[in-house]
Amino acid sequence: MTLMLESYVTHLECSLTGKRYAAGEIHGLSDAGRPLLVRYDLDALAREVSRDSVAASTAPGFWRYAPFLPVRHAENRISLGEVMTPLLPLRRSAAGLGALPDRVLVKDEGRLPTGSFKARGLCLAVSMAKELGLQHLAIPTNGNAGAAMAAYASRAGLRSTVLCPDDTPDINIREIQAQGGETWMVNGLINDCGRLVGEGKARFHWFDVSTLKEPYRIEGKKTMGYELAEQLGWKLPDVIFYPTGGGTGLIGMWKAFAELKAMGWIDGPMPRMVAVQASGCAPIVKAWEAGDEHAPVWQDAHTVAAGIRVPVAVGDFLIIRAVRESGGFCMALDDDVIMATRDRIAQEEGLLLCPEGAATAAACARALKEGLISDADSVVLWNCATGLKYPLPPVDRHLDCHADNPLDALAPA
Repeated sequence: MTLMLESYVTHLECSLTGKRYAAGEIHGLSDAGRPLLVRYDLDALAREVSRDSVAASTAPGFWRYAPFLPVRHAENRISLGEVMTPLLPLRRSAAGLGALPDRVLVKDEGRLPTGSFKARGLCLAVSMAKELGLQHLAIPTNGNAGAAMAAYASRAGLRSTVLCPDDTPDINIREIQAQGGETWMVNGLINDCGRLVGEGKARFHWFDVSTLKEPYRIEGKKTMGYELAEQLGWKLPDVIFYPTGGGTGLIGMWKAFAELKAMGWIDGPMPRMVAVQASGCAPIVKAWEAGDEHAPVWQDAHTVAAGIRVPVAVGDFLIIRAVRESGGFCMALDDDVIMATRDRIAQEEGLLLCPEGAATAAACARALKEGLISDADSVVLWNCATGLKYPLPPVDRHLDCHADNPLDALAPA
């Protein structure tokens, strides 16, 4: 016997043309080649679901928002023990950013299964793949998305194939394979991996779960918006800095805020959304500065922040629209600034950000310096993964425990 959950999904909708598509069927991109968005009966949700009922939920992590998600059958709700990720105030390092203590919070997504926020989107994508009867999933990845898909696919009993650039951090490549993903390294960038996944769909009967090429990763990522609102007492911060590659999370959060506002769960101004990229791969920043909605392929993409090394994004116009509608902005940072910020916050706060998360802190510092935001603004920085997944500075100090006085080496010179 299966348990059918109440579903409030009405249809899917092309994000560019508005064309409607039937729910409960297998979909990729729309006929216009653009992402599909899941739409809900928000009036019914507002009548039948309350904030108190969400707070009382015993479901793990983001599954507490199940009424706002598309999975209809309880047995298809795949879980690896998700948690509500903490909001950590920056205190000692706030002054170095030019901020007031406790006005800048870090949303630490590294506490999720597989150590990154990719768990949200891929959990929903895999859950819906199981619900729709799919058997073999494929994804291009810079690391964390592939790890999340492999883990959740294995949990669901599905096959997974993962293609990643051959300079993806080694720990990511190894964890993908260890968690059941058939892992291949490609001598190119993530868009090259994406092209190969696309070519493999017909030949190997894969289903492509690339960023925004199926409708449900957005739904998983939008839970960041629901969770943030709940943690802040159903209020929203003034500014959100978000590390932006494919942009699913920024798009998903903006969708979540719109849904919450339509249901009357939040009021007041929406946050200003800031898309943060690296100077070596900043197609969204370039398009935003030029006043465009679409970004051409960024040539010679390079950055230590592998997760935001995305030369082209199918949802570029959705990212830029969210930034503009919110009164936000886009910003690119040099790698040396990103890494110096990571090291300083780790040493002052004991909080090891991933490079992509450190980019948001560096962007916050620059925005404060340039007067783009005020030190009175409430700010949330998104740390998208645990810093333990990335190369760390070497340790080169040694003690000889057999020496006559081994601790002499520790004495000040």
